[in-house]
Amino acid sequence: MQIADQTTSAVSLVQAALKKAHHFQETHHIFTFINDESALEKARAIDAKIAQGEPVGRLAGVPYALKDNFLSPEGETTASAHILTGFQSPITATAVQKLEAEGAIMIGRTNLDAFAHGSSTENSYYGPTQNSKDLERVAGGSSGGSAVAVALGIVPFATGTDTGGSIRQPASFNGVYGIKPTYGTISRYGVVAMASSTDCVGFFAREAADLDLLMEICAGQDSKDLTTLPDYYQTSSFKPGSHKIGIVKDFDNDAIDPEIRQALKTKVEELQSNGHEIVEFDMPTLKYALAAYYIIVPAEVSSNLSRHDGIRYGFRSQQSDSLGDLYYHTRDEGFMPENKRRIMIGSFVLSSGSYDAYYLKAAKARTLIINEYAAAFEKCDFILAPVSPNPAFKLGAKVNDPVSMYLEDVLSVPLNLAGLPGLTIPVGQTAAGLDLGLQLVGPRRSDRALIKFAETLKEKA
Repeated sequence: MQIADQTTSAVSLVQAALKKAHHFQETHHIFTFINDESALEKARAIDAKIAQGEPVGRLAGVPYALKDNFLSPEGETTASAHILTGFQSPITATAVQKLEAEGAIMIGRTNLDAFAHGSSTENSYYGPTQNSKDLERVAGGSSGGSAVAVALGIVPFATGTDTGGSIRQPASFNGVYGIKPTYGTISRYGVVAMASSTDCVGFFAREAADLDLLMEICAGQDSKDLTTLPDYYQTSSFKPGSHKIGIVKDFDNDAIDPEIRQALKTKVEELQSNGHEIVEFDMPTLKYALAAYYIIVPAEVSSNLSRHDGIRYGFRSQQSDSLGDLYYHTRDEGFMPENKRRIMIGSFVLSSGSYDAYYLKAAKARTLIINEYAAAFEKCDFILAPVSPNPAFKLGAKVNDPVSMYLEDVLSVPLNLAGLPGLTIPVGQTAAGLDLGLQLVGPRRSDRALIKFAETLKEKA
C-alpha cells in the first residue's frame, strides 16, 4: 500500500485511482458514484501538510473504495436500492471516520446487492458488477463492487460488510484477500443494517499485511454501537511455528466443485510440507446452518427494513392517495424482488403461529453450531475450508432460482451464526482462468492470528 510522502504525492495516487475507476466502470460496472472533486481536494490538503512538515496519518493519500451501504456525506448512500435513491447522509459511519482520520481518501462508492441481499451483485438496482476475470460471470456478493475494485488494482483496499459471506465469497471469486472479523470487532454505526446479529464490517486487499493495518485502525469499542467489543486487536498476537489445521470432513462431498476440492487438497499438502499438522473431524451440525441462517436473517431483515416507508428519507412513490397507499407503492417500487422475498419470509417466521416452529428452532440450532465450533477449536488452531461450493458462475444462471442462489452460501454462513472471524486467501485459478479462494477460520478474537498466519503462507508459497 503506497503512502503519500515527500516523493509520492497524494494527488498522483488519487488521480491514478480515479483514472482506473472511470476506465473499468465502463466494462465492469463497479461504482454507483465516483468521487472526483472531493477526493482530489482532500489529496491536495494532505500534500500541503506533507510539504509543511505537518504530521499525517498512516493511510495518508491512500485511495480506497467504499461499499455503498456505509454512510458518509460524499455522494448518495443508496445501498444500491431504489428506495434510498436521493438519500444524502447527515452522518458518517465510525469505520469511515477512523479510516479518513488516518488520511485515506474515498474515490468512489461500490455496487452491491440491494441492502446486501444476495450472493452475486445481480440484485442491485443499478445492475450487476462483472467478475474481474470474466465479464460473463458474477463478481460475487453482496460486496461484488468492492472486491472487483481491489482485484483490478483501482484501489489497494475497499470496505465491505459480511452477513453470510458477503466479503469472503466475492474475495474468492476475484482472487483477493477478504476479512470478516469476529462479530463486534468493528463498529456497525453508520452502516445500513441487514441483519444486526450477523452483520460485520471488514475489508478487501491484495496483501494480507494491509488487512492487519486496517483492522488495527478500525477495531475497538464505540459508544454508538453497543455490540462492539473492547479493542482486543491491538494486544492480540500470533505465535509463529507449526500449527494444527482443522479440515471439516463434511465439506468434502460431491456438492463441492472438483477444482475447489483439489485446491483444498493442494493447500493441505503444502501445509503439511511446511510442518503443520492436519486434523480431520466431523461437524454434523453445520448441515443445519443454511436453514437456520435463512430463518434468522430474514427475520432481522423484515424488522430492519420496516423503517423505509417513503416518509423520512429516500425514494417516495408519486402515485399515492393515502398514507396506506404511500407505504404500499413506495415499498413496491422501491424494494428489489429479493428484498421483498426476505421481508415476507421474515414476517412469516416471526408471526405468532410460526415463531416456535421456525424461529425458535433456528435459534437453538445456532447455539448448537456455536458449541460445535468451540469443540472443534479444542482440537485445532485454525480451520481451512472452501468459501463457496462453486467458482464464479455465469450472470443470470441463478437469478431466477432463489434456492440455488441461497445454496451458494452454504459454506460461508456458519461463521456468521457463530460470530467467528474468517479470512479468504487466494489459492490459484481454475482451468478456465477463474479465481479460487479458501477461507481460514479461527476462534473468536483470533483475527490478527489469522492474518499473520496467512502472511506466512504467502512467504512459503
